[in-house]
Amino acid sequence: MTRTEGPAARTAPAPPAAALYECVITHARTTPLRHSFRHRTYLWCVDLDRLPVLPLPVRPLARFDARDHFTGDAGSIRAGLDAYLATCGIDLAGGRVTMLAHARVFGFVFNPLSVYWCHNPSGALVCVVAEVHNTYGQRHCYLLCTDGAGEAEVDKDFYVSPFFAVEGRYRMRLPLPGERLALTVHLENENGRAFTAVVRGRRRPATLPALLSAAARRPWSTLAVWAGIRSQGIRLLLRGLPVHPRPQPDLQEGPLS
Repeated sequence: MTRTEGPAARTAPAPPAAALYECVITHARTTPLRHSFRHRTYLWCVDLDRLPVLPLPVRPLARFDARDHFTGDAGSIRAGLDAYLATCGIDLAGGRVTMLAHARVFGFVFNPLSVYWCHNPSGALVCVVAEVHNTYGQRHCYLLCTDGAGEAEVDKDFYVSPFFAVEGRYRMRLPLPGERLALTVHLENENGRAFTAVVRGRRRPATLPALLSAAARRPWSTLAVWAGIRSQGIRLLLRGLPVHPRPQPDLQEGPLS
């Protein structure tokens, strides 16, 4: 379906450069009121050094753009990631990076969570980066040292939902996707487990027929995600859930569309 751009040669056989995951994403809130919803979408799993480039007639269905990640002004998504890791004292020395994210669809993208599995040249996992985007055009990265099960904990220090203060701790389970995609993020605060997000999906080859099929079933998929989150927020407001004012910290910000 696609050609790829960037270096592809490696000392060990490389995994497929891209795959699609048709998935179900579930959000469940437990305090101060119970509320849950789910939606279906599809995500890309790509090698940052071999990003897919679709044939011109269907290119609007998927494009990967550096301005949608990290500071938004790097020459590529890989360069943006490497610059971020450098601020953390980490150099992958060209090791493979796998990214799970939405691509731009008809010029729009919204990624509540982009995940990067970062390896050294021998193939060992060095770290995982969870890049969180909110609906206010801001994004923030969490550097994670996951265990053998793909689990890690980190303090919450980024404003995502207006219904949660910037406090508490995330428990994340982010194993590298295989035939199945299974990610879980818990937010825990002084009241216990307040929120859970779960992503479950099945791998599909990133062929043109597979993409056209997914796009036909989930048209404007990234816009649907953004609109769904906003509509659920309105429902919570109508139920009387109090809003926490948005702080103005020194966080990574950039346009998402």
